[in-house]
Amino acid sequence: MTREIYDKAVLLIDDANGEDPNIEISEGKEWPKELLYSYRMSDMLERYKSETDEVAKLAIRAQHIQRWKSPRNAYPMDRAGYHQWRTDLYKFHAVTAAGLMAQAGYDEQALERARTAISKRKLKVNADTQLLEDIAGLVFIEYYMLAFAEKHPEYDEGKWIDIIRKTWNKMSDDAHAFALSGALKLPEPLIPLIQKSVVD
Repeated sequence: MTREIYDKAVLLIDDANGEDPNIEISEGKEWPKELLYSYRMSDMLERYKSETDEVAKLAIRAQHIQRWKSPRNAYPMDRAGYHQWRTDLYKFHAVTAAGLMAQAGYDEQALERARTAISKRKLKVNADTQLLEDIAGLVFIEYYMLAFAEKHPEYDEGKWIDIIRKTWNKMSDDAHAFALSGALKLPEPLIPLIQKSVVD
């Protein structure tokens, strides 16, 4: 029964993310952007901590659930607007994911675990939240950091070191070790900068 509920939740999450009108190309194939992101999150989790339980797996898969429905440009394009967007986005993702999990048959205890992790509450003290943050950081480094860098050629080395360190500092020691072990595909042009950024 538990496996049946889990599989139904995965299907609901994938169907929701599959509605993304934004398309990303990966290995010559077109993907709805957030569906591809969710697959990358789940794949990274399997590589990093495959023994994770199903509630944490679902929270990680649903981290960006239907993100396109809350666009950044719907908020003021300043620092305060950015922080309000992020806060509201975490709540939106948490509520949406929990709703789909409830539809699949999960109880309130499981839903609260997922909501806590997806809304990024209790980072560093809640295991689910920390694991989600670890996976998000690892996925960003492997798949998105180089593209982000190419979009911002105006950033100098100091700005990049600050960005990398902010990501790095949210991650656990285990995630740091994984990233530097050779298990993570670091973006080659940025390796010297990454190494410089994470030196204590």
